[in-house]
Amino acid sequence: MISLVSITRLFPLWAAFCAFIAYYHPSVFIGFKPYMAQLLMLIMLAMGVTLHIDDFSRVLRRPVPVAAGLALHYLVMPLAAWIIARILHMPPELQAGMVLVGCVASGTASNVMVFLAKGDVALSVTISVCSTLIGVVATPLLTHFYIASSIHVPIESILIEIIQIVILPITAGLLLNRFAHKAVKNVLPLLPLFSMCLILLALSTVVALSQHSLNDLYATDTAYTPIQLGWMTVLGVLLHNAIGLLSGYWGGRLLGFDKSICRTLAFEVGMQNSGLAAVLGLKFVSALAALPAAFFSVWHNISGALLAGFWSDKAVKPEDKNHS
Repeated sequence: MISLVSITRLFPLWAAFCAFIAYYHPSVFIGFKPYMAQLLMLIMLAMGVTLHIDDFSRVLRRPVPVAAGLALHYLVMPLAAWIIARILHMPPELQAGMVLVGCVASGTASNVMVFLAKGDVALSVTISVCSTLIGVVATPLLTHFYIASSIHVPIESILIEIIQIVILPITAGLLLNRFAHKAVKNVLPLLPLFSMCLILLALSTVVALSQHSLNDLYATDTAYTPIQLGWMTVLGVLLHNAIGLLSGYWGGRLLGFDKSICRTLAFEVGMQNSGLAAVLGLKFVSALAALPAAFFSVWHNISGALLAGFWSDKAVKPEDKNHS
């Protein structure tokens, strides 16, 4: 009998399959467009119920690695996205989508990858939570800084949207875990599968909407064909994710952290909350701006799983664990 863990571990395969169906049969998923924000809120709620107050207090005990992870994340990823988009001569809407991916918080799947890679799970959870909280302000400000010259960025609206989609559901989940822990404990085993299904539905909706957007752009801008735009997005996301993973690991090495912490920083810098980037791109720019986030959702889970598998066979030696 197939276990729930086995099903969720195949997330990259399910994501690729759903993206394929959504692109060639977009009518199946387009009807979910009005509910994208609600889907992400449920995902954030599921994340919130897995957290405890202690997860926040860890930052006080280990401030240096946490600060390094946050700094690398919000310095490297937005700048890398902007540079890649400019080098590849992406149209403004696609460039906005790349930047949005770079400006959001760490992805929720990073904690799982860190565990598989024998990294520092407690540190990963701490950075993820802090990244999410900082992102409430950092995401709209960085987005405005990098793309305001080419596309109007409603910074106040994005700020309100992030509070509604991220902070309120996570807070609600945290309170549920605190005051209804017994009930929450009973459903915890189902949460990964529940979250995966919601992410797949959101991803499929973005791909379906992007298919129409690619064709519409081609009808008005003969400089690019849908195939060119598709490969431009794929190449941009591959480079962006690779830069994040490498910067996290080697940035940690340059700062003198042990290999366990460096592995953790690699995932926390290189994996993004692409679901949030997709919702923001879809609501405030266009469906085309959500396309980089849709592909990033698929790819960073594939690259993360491959890297975690590689590191899982390479245990951190005792001499490498000189904790900061």
